[in-house]
Amino acid sequence: MAVNVAGLVAVGVFYVVILLTGILASRKSKQVEKKCLERRSEVAIVGGRNINIVVSVFTMTGGLLFAKPMRSKRYVTMLDPFQHCYGQSFTTAILIPNLLSDIFWVACILAGLGATMSIVLDISPILSILISAAVSIIYTVLGGLYAVVYTDIIQLSFIFVSLWLCIPFIFLSPALTDLSQTIHLNDSNVHSWIGEVKLEDAGKWTDEFLIVALGGLSCQSLHQRILAAASSSKAQVSCFAAAAFAFIMGIPSVIIGATAASADWNQTEYGLPPPYERGEAGNILPLALSYITPSWVSVLGIGSVAAAVMSSTDSALLSSASMFTQNIYKATLRKQASDRELQWVTRICVLMVGLAGTGLAFNKSSMLALLLLTTDLLYCIVTPQLVCVVHLRSANCYGAISGYTVALLLRVLSGEPALGIPPVLLYPGWREADGVITQYFPFRTLIAFISLAVVVLVSCLVQLGFNHNVIPHSWDVLDVFKKKIEPEEDETPTPLSHEGKNFVLNTAL
Repeated sequence: MAVNVAGLVAVGVFYVVILLTGILASRKSKQVEKKCLERRSEVAIVGGRNINIVVSVFTMTGGLLFAKPMRSKRYVTMLDPFQHCYGQSFTTAILIPNLLSDIFWVACILAGLGATMSIVLDISPILSILISAAVSIIYTVLGGLYAVVYTDIIQLSFIFVSLWLCIPFIFLSPALTDLSQTIHLNDSNVHSWIGEVKLEDAGKWTDEFLIVALGGLSCQSLHQRILAAASSSKAQVSCFAAAAFAFIMGIPSVIIGATAASADWNQTEYGLPPPYERGEAGNILPLALSYITPSWVSVLGIGSVAAAVMSSTDSALLSSASMFTQNIYKATLRKQASDRELQWVTRICVLMVGLAGTGLAFNKSSMLALLLLTTDLLYCIVTPQLVCVVHLRSANCYGAISGYTVALLLRVLSGEPALGIPPVLLYPGWREADGVITQYFPFRTLIAFISLAVVVLVSCLVQLGFNHNVIPHSWDVLDVFKKKIEPEEDETPTPLSHEGKNFVLNTAL
């Protein structure tokens, strides 16, 4: 298969358009910085807190539990409530799984893009990974959040149009079998596009479904858009609208997967056996675009994949960079850092996270394994902590540390095949195949609930112990109970003066 020159040119033009959009957005960012009453370094993280609903819908999904309380307190990152309530040390501990999650996520989507371009355009996956990563890093470094959200509009619009445009040509392909004839499993040679979930596998499927559905709730990329919204109500509306939009965006992928699973691949240049039997089911989208649709349609499809990759990459890059700059560098390492210094720290962090994710993308690990591992860390460890710190008034640092430690310990002892970690704890229903043990019990969800319960239980017990003098106050090594708890009405954020700029901090313990 020769290099698809026309497709390569078309994708190159798309990349140039995205890069120019990012550069123009950086000019918008600089204009906002000049008018901003808060620190200019925060413009790269939350813009001018004036992102409107239309733009927000293109940039985030979810946030039902956190949109209003997080935005109303004017936090800059999702780590701010941890920092205000628990202190710096625990905030650093929360940053670690978020940072690893962003790096794994960047690696996962770049690896997917490399595989897709190598199939459709017949170019080296290494080259496509490097170019895509470079474009995303450049415009994110230049424009911060404004570059991310404005390029997202172009990218997601292109994804929506191009994938839906591919659907009619797939249905018109002579290789396509009538979907109604392959909706059920049967004994014919035609493969069914409807799978089967056995009862003994239900636990594993449930666990992975909840990871994908809820793991992103503790992702900074989500809260970055919430905190950049013009108001709390607009943040909530954006979340609800984006959730519906995400559902619509997923329909073409389901249709393409169903048609590819039921297609007669013997009528295509791909031939037999079909992708599933060759172990290439993970590449079903590029294979369907390359062999079932006309050449120019497949180019549109590859453009949509590239758009999706850059849309996700830039968000992950800015996510980790903003948390490190705001909650580690400015809060601990350089408390008197200037705006210009913080801006450069953010840019350097974007570059470092991008390089780490790009390097990991060359790994031969399964893309699905990397995707699940990305949200696994957040789901088991961070999400229970975020729920408690935002919604549970009685939660304190002792409970948070206990819940974090228990969740991390249980997760490591449960093993992880993607990282080659054998399980020490074997849950009901485990199986061994080719020397690899797989857990079919929803242990990740169990760990998340155990962590949540530990935070609540330990926090309440420690608070009762100190309040009733059962535990000596000299044992309060974290200084949680040495200061009298403020009344409820005093817990609203209070503007404080800092270097002539207005900041909003949470005064709650």
